[in-house]
Amino acid sequence: MSKERISTEAGFAEAFATAAPGSLTEGRIRVGSFASGAEIVLPFLILKGAKPGPCLWISGQVHGNEINGIWAALDFMEGLDPAELSGSVVLSSTANPLALDARRKTAPQDEQDLDQTFPGNANGLVSDQMSAALFAAAADCADVLISMHTMNNLFYSDPYAVYKLHPDSGIDEAKLFSMIRHFHPVVACRMNVAPGAGELPGNIPGALDYQMLARGKPAFMIELGSGSETDEGCVALGVAGLHGVAAEMGMIAAPQRKPAEKLRRVARRTHVMTREGGLFRTANRPAMKVEANRPLGTICSITGRPMAEPAMAQDVLIIGIRKDPVVHTGDRIAFVALEWTDVSV
Repeated sequence: MSKERISTEAGFAEAFATAAPGSLTEGRIRVGSFASGAEIVLPFLILKGAKPGPCLWISGQVHGNEINGIWAALDFMEGLDPAELSGSVVLSSTANPLALDARRKTAPQDEQDLDQTFPGNANGLVSDQMSAALFAAAADCADVLISMHTMNNLFYSDPYAVYKLHPDSGIDEAKLFSMIRHFHPVVACRMNVAPGAGELPGNIPGALDYQMLARGKPAFMIELGSGSETDEGCVALGVAGLHGVAAEMGMIAAPQRKPAEKLRRVARRTHVMTREGGLFRTANRPAMKVEANRPLGTICSITGRPMAEPAMAQDVLIIGIRKDPVVHTGDRIAFVALEWTDVSV
C-alpha cells in the first residue's frame, strides 16, 4: 500500500481507540514467542475515516496458503479515500502467521484447522491462542466481519460464498445476502453446523464467522478462487465486493458496480472421492451442471489404461473440480452442490 502509515506498539484496543480520523495505523497483536525469542504476532491495519461510522473487519486469511483475500483487502483499502470514509476498516492480514510462513493450510506446530478453534483459548495450543487473540479484538469493535478464504490449490474454483445461520444471532439470511450479493458469487452455500451433518469433519461451529454471528455481528465467508496463487481476476472481484459491502454499510457513497439481483443458494453439497488411483482428467469447470450418471471426469492408469469414470446418481452443480491430475484412492476429485435454487436479492 502506498498510503502513509503510522506504526504503533500499542495493543489493538488502544490503537483502535486512539487512531486519528483520516489515518492509517499499522500494528501487531502479540500472541507469544518461539524458543529463539522471535515473537508470534498477528499484523493489523486500521484505516480510520474522517467521519464517524461503523467498523468493517476483513480477515485476510485463517488458512496459511489462501492468498487472494489478502490482496483483495489490501487493494480495497488502498483505493479508499479516508476523507470520504465514514467509520473504520480493519484488516487482519493473517490470523495464522505460522501456517503462512510454512506455506500450508495449518500451523505445523499443532496441525489444527484454525477456523475450527474460535473463539479460541488463551491457554490452549498455539492455534487456540492465535484465534483467542484475534477474536478478542474483532468481537469488540467489528460491526461486520468478512472472512476471506480460497479453495485449495488442487482445484479449479470460481469465487463463491459460504454462510451460516446462528439461532440466537437475530441475523437472517436476507441480511447476509444483502452483503454477499456484492461479490457476485457463482453460488452462496449455506453450511450446516449441526453435529454429524457430514459436510466436513471437525468443530464447524468453531468458525470465525459463526462465532461472530453468535455475538450478534453479521459475518460470512468469501472463497476467492484457488489457494497458493495470486489470481488477479479473483482479487479484482474481491475488491469490488468489499466496496459494495462498505457502501451497504453506509461507509462510502456508492459501490464499484451494481450488486447481483439473484443468488444461487446451495442448501446441500458434498465432496466426491475416487475409488481408484491414477491420472484424473476433466473438461468440467466450476458452475457447470453435470447430469445424473454423466462422468465428472475420467481416471486412467499411468500407462493409459481406463480405470474409472466417476459419476453421481443425480444432477450436480460443480463448485470446485480437481486440476491436479495425480489421484489416489480416497482423494477428492470434485466439490458439488446437490440441492440449489435461484433466489432474488
